[in-house]
Order: sequence, then C-alpha cells, then structure tokens
Amino acid sequence: MKRIFVTFAALCAAATVLTAGEPSPRLLYPDGPKTSNGIDPSATADNGEVRFAVTTPDYYVFLPEEGKANGQAVVVCPGGGYGCVCYAREGLDVARWLNEQGVAAFVLRYRMPNGHHEIPMEDVRRMFRIVRDSAERWKIDPAQVGIMGFSAGGHLASTAATQSDAATRPDFAVLIYPVITMQDRPTQWDTRNNLLGPQPDAALVERYSSERQVTPQTPPAFIALSDDDEVVPTRNSTLFYDALKANGVAAELHIYPTGRHGWIGDFTYWDEYHGALSRWLGQLREGKIK
Repeated sequence: MKRIFVTFAALCAAATVLTAGEPSPRLLYPDGPKTSNGIDPSATADNGEVRFAVTTPDYYVFLPEEGKANGQAVVVCPGGGYGCVCYAREGLDVARWLNEQGVAAFVLRYRMPNGHHEIPMEDVRRMFRIVRDSAERWKIDPAQVGIMGFSAGGHLASTAATQSDAATRPDFAVLIYPVITMQDRPTQWDTRNNLLGPQPDAALVERYSSERQVTPQTPPAFIALSDDDEVVPTRNSTLFYDALKANGVAAELHIYPTGRHGWIGDFTYWDEYHGALSRWLGQLREGKIK
C-alpha cells in the first residue's frame, strides 16, 4: 500500500495550494458518514497537496465572480489510485481555471475505498445532492451539473456517469487520463486493488468496468489523455469512447502525443486542451451537445 501512495503522490508533485481568501473545506457529512471504509482515522495525512487514507470526506466550494458566472457547475474528483487524493493539482488548480470560465467548481476529497467499493460513489452521490439542492443559492442551473475526474478520479467520474439515478446523475462528464476498466487487460492494477481488493468477484469486475455499463442514457463525455501515458493504459479511454459511440452518446476524444500520466512538468498542449474543453463546455450550455 505504501508503494501505491508514493507512486501517485509523486505524480501530484509541483502543486499549488490555497492562498488567503480562498475557500476552506466543508464536511460532506456534518454528522459523520454512516458507513466506514475500515481505515483508522489516525492514518489520514495531508501534506497540503495530497490527502492520504481519507476517512472523513470534505469538499471545497469555488464560485465564479458574479459577472462571469454562467450557471454551469462541475464536481471535481482528483486522482490518486483510490489510495490518496491529489487535491491541489487535480482539484484546486482545476477549480480556479473553471471559475475563470464562469463555471462553479466543487472539489471533492472523497473517502478511500480500502476494498469497500461503494464508499467513493456514496460520497459522489452526496455531493451531487448538495450541489443540486443548493442550486438557487449558488446560482447554478441544476440541469448543467457535470463531473470531472483525473486518473482514478476519472474512474469514479465514469462510474457516476454510468451508475447513478436521475437525482445524482451528472449532466456531462470530463475524463482526464482516466482509469475506466477493471478487466485484467488493460486495467490499472493499483487502482483496481484499492477499489475491489486483490481477488475481486467477477461480478464486481464487470460492474466497475465503466465501458460495459454505458447505455443511451449515459451523459455526453469529453476525454483527454496522452499517447505516452505510462501509468494508465490508453486503451482505457478508447474503450469508453467506443462504448459511448456504440450507444449513440455524444463524445469527444483528445489524444495528445506527449505528456505522460498526470501532465507533470512541461506539458506542451495546455492551450489546446484548455481551448477544446472551454469550447465544449460552452456548446453544452448552448444545447449544441446533448
């Protein structure tokens, strides 16, 4: 387990942190979660960029300036192999960028499953209920609430897109270098082991292979990754894209030549990626993508 934490924490390096005047985290369950992931709370640690062994989930609320707000909202699920949450680079930084686009952002520091596979989705569903219940107060269109996930957070986001009821289903999904499948090939093994355990039942493997859960009711998706990703096999993204298209779901896939996993350091394609995602979000708001 320690090796898994070190691997994904390294991919979260070079993060930025909250500055004065920015939001503080809010408890997802003010009275405490009703279920436990079996992790000793004393094991939870936080270095200001990555939160390890999360047992008490929380979230940050980032609202755009009133003059920029367009009513769209995104629940952001950082990655970390279901062993930690890389909430600075793949959460806070992302929320700031979304605010610049006029989009409200909610960075979820979800609980680690520790083999309790339902735990992360419990937190996502709770987050969606909070956002939609507070839509009027936060000036959000409840029919324009999407989800965005990175790596294992991308698996969580794809699970939300394919396995949620009407009240908690995202209206769109943004998946960045996501884990998608739990099948032996081409899963990401650390992520699978943390979610399902080392010897999962075949039915659980099927259930959490998101490419096998797509239906015509699955919301539109934007998928982006690098061709040289050394952590999550690129086939994860193409499997999900193929499944979306087979079910008549609107989807957009971007594969950048370089960038590896996590887009650490000198990622050449920030402008192309940001431009494409900003355009796609705008098309959703305008009803051009359904």
